[in-house]
Amino acid sequence: MIVEFGKTGAERPRLVARLVAEGALPADCDAVTRAAAEAQRFTGKSGQVFEFFAAGEGGATVRHALAGIGEPGAKDRIATLEKAGGALTAKYLTSGEPALAIDFADSGLSAEEAAAVLLGARLRGWRHDVYRTRLKDDQKASLATIVALGAPAGAEAAWEIESAIAEGVEFTRELVTEPANVIYPESFVERCRARLEGTGIEIVVLGKEEMTALGMGALLGVAQGSVREPRLLAMRWKGKAGARPTAFVGKGVTFDTGGISIKPAAGMEDMKWDMGGAGAVAGTMLALARRKAQADVIGVCGLVENMPDGNAQRPGDVVTSMSGQTVEVINTDAEGRLVLCDALTWVQKEYSPATIVDLATLTGAMIISLGHEHAGMFSNDDLLASQLDAAGKASGDSLWRFPLGAAYDKLIDSPIADMKNVGPRYGGSITAAQFLQRYVDKGVAWAHLDIAGTVWVDKAGATHDKGATGFGVRLLDRYVRDVLEA
Repeated sequence: MIVEFGKTGAERPRLVARLVAEGALPADCDAVTRAAAEAQRFTGKSGQVFEFFAAGEGGATVRHALAGIGEPGAKDRIATLEKAGGALTAKYLTSGEPALAIDFADSGLSAEEAAAVLLGARLRGWRHDVYRTRLKDDQKASLATIVALGAPAGAEAAWEIESAIAEGVEFTRELVTEPANVIYPESFVERCRARLEGTGIEIVVLGKEEMTALGMGALLGVAQGSVREPRLLAMRWKGKAGARPTAFVGKGVTFDTGGISIKPAAGMEDMKWDMGGAGAVAGTMLALARRKAQADVIGVCGLVENMPDGNAQRPGDVVTSMSGQTVEVINTDAEGRLVLCDALTWVQKEYSPATIVDLATLTGAMIISLGHEHAGMFSNDDLLASQLDAAGKASGDSLWRFPLGAAYDKLIDSPIADMKNVGPRYGGSITAAQFLQRYVDKGVAWAHLDIAGTVWVDKAGATHDKGATGFGVRLLDRYVRDVLEA
């Protein structure tokens, strides 16, 4: 969806929305419009939309909407403004109208607040209709352009930043939504190459032979049952030189059958999004490059497909990770931590980052714990945890911190290897994080984000439709803004 600024007069779209604060209907509303709005209980709450028609210049009929933006002093002001923009798009996306003008005059919004409305509108408009060949006309998205009228000074510059974030979120949604016969390790890399070309991001790709030479037995063990060869993708945006870089590491299991410990058939199609962590990392890197972030960031994606053929690893196998630590594979469906542990070791040896944040759709237990409202956070560093928590609150990608501790760590000790890849049924998300912590070097601030419940949803939200949410991109970008660029 395109956002344009400053069009007026004859170029104004025939669909115009005005922004209304809660409890403050526009003073120039005529009596009929006011009565109709009140009859439909439109009060200006965020997310409310009231539509009416009126005669325009030359006798043309103009479609009007009043969009509620909530209370001016609300604590979650940015979220309420994004919700307002999203509500407009949700209402008019398939309306037949090609363009929507949002009139910011007299709204009292700052440049950043106006950009928030536009961001919500654009994000809510993302759809992936590539494979839908039988859509009826009234089902097809028609709304392609949003025109900002009377935008406050600085709004266009603020939008340049937010549009970069939107592009990153949309790229993540695209990767997560594509089926596994389209996005697999090799094609994930190639799609990233295509989207990142010309951005200034440096790309490094390791294939099976290189990873074998490096001793990545944990990652390779997951991949050995698939005809799709694994890849390790590293993307570096060096917008600022000097200090040690920050690393974002994503789990990229492009399809997860569970391997020999095969999953139930019902719902297995959802496992195309088991690469949501890698998708979030790729989208974040695109966003950082697009807005020319003043930070040195490395994004690493461990990419595999977990399949149950005759060459697949078995429960009871022992693999040796790149770190030299050995793992008894109790359950081949606990594969994400095996991919991540080698990716974590590699990025530390190759780039010596000061901070690592990994993202992974790691455990079903996290969905049981938090549902689809928060991602779980585990960290060895209280400052990093507080910074990520603040970034989550500011961006809307919410986190909830869980404990780590020696008592949990003992639950993954193995009688024949250095560790097992799963612990008992209870505390499953915690023992998964304890596993990963064993691969983090001393002195490195690390956080693990279990995003299993947040990358894909079955109902539409304020700024997303059903399906891929793009969770993680806005969180990581906000962390970069508030911490690395501060």
